[in-house]
Amino acid sequence: MLMTTTSTLDGKRIVKYVGIVSGEAILGTNVFRDFFAGIRDIVGGRSGSYESALRDAKDIAMREMAQAAQAQGANAVIGIDLDYETIGVQDGGSMLMVTASGTAVVYEG
Repeated sequence: MLMTTTSTLDGKRIVKYVGIVSGEAILGTNVFRDFFAGIRDIVGGRSGSYESALRDAKDIAMREMAQAAQAQGANAVIGIDLDYETIGVQDGGSMLMVTASGTAVVYEG
């Protein structure tokens, strides 16, 4: 599955626009607790474990989006946008949602 943030595919001809597809992944509050508890892992202002969790969530969202596109007969997703949102939940906790969305297309060439 070809996936890109651009709205065109260089050297390829888009023959059909299938529609908008998306994928989501939600990180629970334990990620935030682990982040603050593991503050000692921060090197140069960055947390490797937190970045790894975000990367995993992004990969899950992208994979779900690709599966949705493939299920509709597409062989590419263009115009991909990644969004990161904090969702508040009861008891003062929060979760992070990663959403990938784009346009499923069929291309030739």
